[in-house]
Amino acid sequence: MAIVVATMYLDDQKYTQNGKTYRRVLLRNSYRVAGKVQHTTIANLSQCSDEEIKAIKLALKHKGELKKAIDDQDKLKIRQGLSVGAVWVLNQLAKQLGIIKALGHSREAKLALWMVLACVIEQGSRLSATRMAKRHAVCDILRLDSFCEDDLYRAMDWLNDHQQRIEKSLFTHRYAEGGKPQFYLYDVTSSYLEGEQNELGEWGYNRDGKKGKKQIVIGLMTDEEGWPICTEVFEGNTNDTSTVKNQIEKMANRFGVEEVTLVGDRGMIKSAQISDLSDEHFHYITAITKVQIEKLIKDGILQMSFFDEQLCEISYKGVRYILRRNPIRAQEIADVRESKLNRLNKFISKQNRYLAEHPRAQVEVALRQCLGKSQTLKISQWITVSAEERVVRVDINLDKRDNESRLDGCYVIKTDLSTDRASTLAIHSRYKDLAEVEFAFRTMKTTLLEMRGIFVRKANRTRSHVFVIMLAYMLAYRLRRLWYDVELTVEEGIRELSSICSVEVVSPDGQLSYQTIPEPRELGKTLLTKTKITLPDAIPCRNVNVDTRKKLISERKKKKIQIVNHKK
Repeated sequence: MAIVVATMYLDDQKYTQNGKTYRRVLLRNSYRVAGKVQHTTIANLSQCSDEEIKAIKLALKHKGELKKAIDDQDKLKIRQGLSVGAVWVLNQLAKQLGIIKALGHSREAKLALWMVLACVIEQGSRLSATRMAKRHAVCDILRLDSFCEDDLYRAMDWLNDHQQRIEKSLFTHRYAEGGKPQFYLYDVTSSYLEGEQNELGEWGYNRDGKKGKKQIVIGLMTDEEGWPICTEVFEGNTNDTSTVKNQIEKMANRFGVEEVTLVGDRGMIKSAQISDLSDEHFHYITAITKVQIEKLIKDGILQMSFFDEQLCEISYKGVRYILRRNPIRAQEIADVRESKLNRLNKFISKQNRYLAEHPRAQVEVALRQCLGKSQTLKISQWITVSAEERVVRVDINLDKRDNESRLDGCYVIKTDLSTDRASTLAIHSRYKDLAEVEFAFRTMKTTLLEMRGIFVRKANRTRSHVFVIMLAYMLAYRLRRLWYDVELTVEEGIRELSSICSVEVVSPDGQLSYQTIPEPRELGKTLLTKTKITLPDAIPCRNVNVDTRKKLISERKKKKIQIVNHKK
């Protein structure tokens, strides 16, 4: 029997089984044998992406015109496409690190992911992230539909509601194979605010040196390698020590960790926090203050001879004390002390010249100013400022200065960990690892990620903003280690990847378009090789129009009118 008609087509259907809906896509042949329709399955395409299935459907639909399309290749339009490199690499890294799995695949999750990627690529507000999406192939790579800044704000609300779940998922992904860490580093910082309307903004100890600015307090916990685990935002007047109990509860309840040693600096873990840790059978590593060191020396528990460049350990009442003198730090402190004395001498010389040139100037006023200067420089404990006739002078009390400097470079770390749990060197190393948290804060606040400015006012969106920055730091953390032997910074590497733009190919009738990816420059190739990520040859062009609700030109006109009215 002869086959009369043969037609290739896609059999695309959805079906439900056990309450779940599945999609089946088969490439099939349809033909007639003796007047009866027969079907033959050529391939199962159910695992193909939507874009690939659409492309096959389009090719089958226009198969009679393909020869003409090939003949019309010279008529294809070639134009510059969107930036692809940075978004593609960061998206692949986010997948490797479990960020995409933790966020999920909902529209809000994809918008939250874009905010994370945007923080690494180019910092700014939600409005600037929306404008940035016009230049980067975010919608094509993340398969996002059109959005504006209001959608990003709603995604922030969603992110705040799901932060705990996401942090737990990331924690599980990170330590799925190697086991949960034992040591956890914790520290806090503050970030000042522009304006008065932030719901968490309060007056407090400002670490940024910005007087007259309200602030928020941010806590960050990492593992011993500096990998971020969780973050929390507090009101700006929150005391550092009062944030520790929250972290203990997280470790015990949310992450289900049984073996915990919390590492914090001398201002973070005090007697109350040690008691809270003991209630959960957790341990601590911290340092003690200079006043506490002097008391231990006075009580005969410690001796000055114990402080040396080599580590020394003393045990007393179940507490281990690890002592050391850092000669480099000791010299730095001595240099600062000498610099302060020189500044005071210059100030006194200036006052003496003024007294000599102005006979009516009062010596008491100059003396009072010099005394105030010594107190500001915090060296009044070991110097004496006096005046003879019309000359102010400074005298150094050598005994007091020697007593002041005897603990230069000295520090004492204390812990309740037993010797079989951690050696002296391990305790010292874990405390020094707190520098990783400090580096994370610098990266998140002032260098790559620029947490400031905080362009939100609501408490939940402020928390989401900081959480987005923490997720972005995970990507930066990973890139810093992948590119450690490349002669550029992470910022420079991201800019290089952002320069890799697609080339958009459009058919003569404008009905078909796709984006091809050109071969990167040598530096781009090196960066991709280090990350072990390969750019695709082409990506679909979804032609999604992203636009902001608030227009820059309109805002500029408003400001111009305000300036004109103000001048009137």
